[in-house]
Amino acid sequence: MIAASEAMSDSALTAAFAPSLELDDLGGAPFGTVLADPPWRFQNRTGKVAPEHRRLSRYDTMEWQEIAALGVGALMAEQSHCYLWVPNALLQEGLATLEAWGFTYKAMLVWAKRRKDGGPDGRGVGFYFRNTTEPILFGVRGRLRTLSPARSQVNIIESRKREHSRKPDEQYDIIEACSPGPYLEMFARYPRPGWVAWGNEAADDITPRGRTFAGYGAPDQRPQPSAVQPKLLVAD
Repeated sequence: MIAASEAMSDSALTAAFAPSLELDDLGGAPFGTVLADPPWRFQNRTGKVAPEHRRLSRYDTMEWQEIAALGVGALMAEQSHCYLWVPNALLQEGLATLEAWGFTYKAMLVWAKRRKDGGPDGRGVGFYFRNTTEPILFGVRGRLRTLSPARSQVNIIESRKREHSRKPDEQYDIIEACSPGPYLEMFARYPRPGWVAWGNEAADDITPRGRTFAGYGAPDQRPQPSAVQPKLLVAD
């Protein structure tokens, strides 16, 4: 397992993630579930960094060690869940980040990106294969089982792409059904009602930079989450 550095660079904090990551500033109550879509940094074969290359500038990125060094563990309940988006090429770094945040990897959900006709959307990139999927690493803190609806929930989401890097809204319904609140979304760009959103593009009055890039385009569907919290199950 690769190790994360303990310090975050000043440039990462200043350039992109100035919002406070203190529990008192996020409502004061420990979170039962965190969803994170970090701005992972990696280099392509020409040495250009995506996606913040000057010709793209879709959003600022962070080194994986900086992401891992965020104090997520201090925000979470002793029994809690984490859903962590990670690029296919950075699975090892994603697992290290999950561990640094205080979670143990348990399973993976996969977004299968589809065309309008239902076939694989082959417009993705990749050094070895053309990526049409993107994983979510699922981790547990403590011994907290998923809630009862998870017993019939398949671990695949099939939907079409929208704006650059925007994830499918189906993720929220799955998480709300399978994991306990309160809910925190880190690096949020499209705030979800009933969730606490954190990130430099999380405010309602900010248009995410990635939204200016052409996508399929689809109206937002943001149903209100249920206010009733199901009974939690702790694994033996």
